[in-house]
Amino acid sequence: MSGKADPRPAGEGTTSRTRLDRGRGALGPALELVHTGRAPTRAVLTAELGVTRATAGAVAAELEALGLIRVDARPGAAAGSQGRPSHRLSVAEDGPVALAAQVHSDGFRAALVGLGGRIVATAPGCEVVDADPAKVLGSVVAAGAELLEETGRRCVGAGLAVPSAVAEPEGLALNPLHLAWPAGAPVREIFAEQVRAAGLDGPAFAANDVNLAALAEHRHGAGRGSRDLLCVATGHRGVGGALVLDGRLHSGSSGLALEVGHLAVNPEGRPCHCGSRGCLDVEADPLALLTAAGRAPGPEFSLLKQAEDLVRGQYDDPEVRTAAESLIDRLGLGLAGLVNILNPDRIILGGLHRTLLEADPDRLRAVVADRSLWGRSGGVPILPCTLDHNSLVGAAELAWQPVLDDPLGALVR
Repeated sequence: MSGKADPRPAGEGTTSRTRLDRGRGALGPALELVHTGRAPTRAVLTAELGVTRATAGAVAAELEALGLIRVDARPGAAAGSQGRPSHRLSVAEDGPVALAAQVHSDGFRAALVGLGGRIVATAPGCEVVDADPAKVLGSVVAAGAELLEETGRRCVGAGLAVPSAVAEPEGLALNPLHLAWPAGAPVREIFAEQVRAAGLDGPAFAANDVNLAALAEHRHGAGRGSRDLLCVATGHRGVGGALVLDGRLHSGSSGLALEVGHLAVNPEGRPCHCGSRGCLDVEADPLALLTAAGRAPGPEFSLLKQAEDLVRGQYDDPEVRTAAESLIDRLGLGLAGLVNILNPDRIILGGLHRTLLEADPDRLRAVVADRSLWGRSGGVPILPCTLDHNSLVGAAELAWQPVLDDPLGALVR
């Protein structure tokens, strides 16, 4: 036993523990504030949580001890500021990560994603998707496990993005129309089995890729600060949509909300995989653009890259411009219908739709405004998605959510 006296005044250790105990319920909300960039300093954290400075300090210190955030105790005061500068807060760059996986019609990819939506490492993508989901998910998990071994990071869990509605609570991929997978494949169960077989820690989740893109953009990208956010995107094939209401992803009663790809926008249009005709899924995706422009898809690159390169590099070609304008008009018609029903405060577009917006923003906004009641009363901002690989980042958000809900319960085992 040391003969040195405790330099702290009597009762100070008990007081600190009491502050932390009182603030334990604030650990999750505090972590989410730092994770989403809404609490860059301890002063902001104190105000957002509605607690005392001492409690906010104890909470920040506990999150730092868990390896989740960093507290800069010696920040420089901003120019012209008065009073003592507040400690700066940031996510720990060397902290734990989530394994994120994405499967689409042109391949699959794995990545490690830290707090703040930061992609720490990615594995080379594969361009062949087997008809057996177990083989594909086994390969993508193996790629992720290799990244974890290479980086030495702790894994908090795993999330999977798939191009299909995922029914809750079973986690079934109901309509993987652009994959050769069977309808109703239990993708969450298969993914979880592969994660366990790889010896990875944490729970495993699966959800629709556009839902996850919307979640990522709402927390870290173009949707930040929006209350009711509509996301519409076309990736490699088909069209998907998602809605964030009051800051939470709206998935409907069983995970099947916002199947916007099957809105009819051209009654005399192409037959759709769903059995209908003229759906957004086949009227406003990369294959539709290439076909309308008279371009035969090649095997060298994904359909998405071929379509985006065509718009960006040959928009002055009359055939390409006419095809792009046709897609813009049909997309605008679909968006206008969604605006009339949902009244979002912001629309964000991803994939080829983002490229079309950037090519001719006035045309798309004019179609939406002309065809929607709410558009005529002032318009809805239509913005491009800003995150690279937003579906991967969103998949990671699924895995991070238990940590955001209860950092101690999720990490202290």
